[in-house]
Amino acid sequence: MKSSEASILVVDDEREITELITLYLEREGYSVHTTDEGTEALRMAESLVPDLIVLDVQLGQMDGIEVCRSLRQGNCADVPILFLSCRSEDQDIIRGLSEGGDDYITKPFSPSQLVARVQAHIRRRRTRERINEEQPFTLAFPGLEIDFRSLEVRLEGELVGLSAKEFELLCVLARQPNRVFPLEELYRLVWQTDSMGDTRTLMVHVSNLRKKMEIDPARPRWIHTVRGFGYRFSPTNGGDDPSSNPN
Repeated sequence: MKSSEASILVVDDEREITELITLYLEREGYSVHTTDEGTEALRMAESLVPDLIVLDVQLGQMDGIEVCRSLRQGNCADVPILFLSCRSEDQDIIRGLSEGGDDYITKPFSPSQLVARVQAHIRRRRTRERINEEQPFTLAFPGLEIDFRSLEVRLEGELVGLSAKEFELLCVLARQPNRVFPLEELYRLVWQTDSMGDTRTLMVHVSNLRKKMEIDPARPRWIHTVRGFGYRFSPTNGGDDPSSNPN
């Protein structure tokens, strides 16, 4: 997909930030639309259905978390959302990603880093669509079914409501059962860019995925942590091995 074919919605109430992001994204050929207000962002997103949304957490009357929550209920349910925030505390990151965000960049940030993240998310979305078309319709394990066409996951026949990024993460793990993925490799496979040493986004998504899929997230059946290394997907109903823990 050429950059010129992709549209980006930038939502930030700091004019200097908006102008800087617009400058760098337009240099790459993206069509950039901007607003500094949450309700206007919802209207524009509904009309444009952009390929990606850059969303500041701290807006005016309607903050970015509320905007994200509303976007996920409309026709932008699977559009990548990249949060911007001056807050770097883990709880803020967890909140943003738990409400449907795909990625998180703290201010001040490198414009080239933001462009790289945007490119990676758009590339990953197109790659996911192509791979899902080429793969078998479903992956099936005892008690679990992953449908690549409908983007649905069912546990014991019950539909599990996953975000687009949670679905991608599960697919990467489940396509190679019992393989242990190092954190950096798993981050690159799902986000299509380097973590630059910060894998908290990945760990939050794994935690959210466990909360939705596991009866007891503290004793996971499906997604296991291999201490000091990474994560693996286990299709069997065995317990954690001694080298694993759920964190």
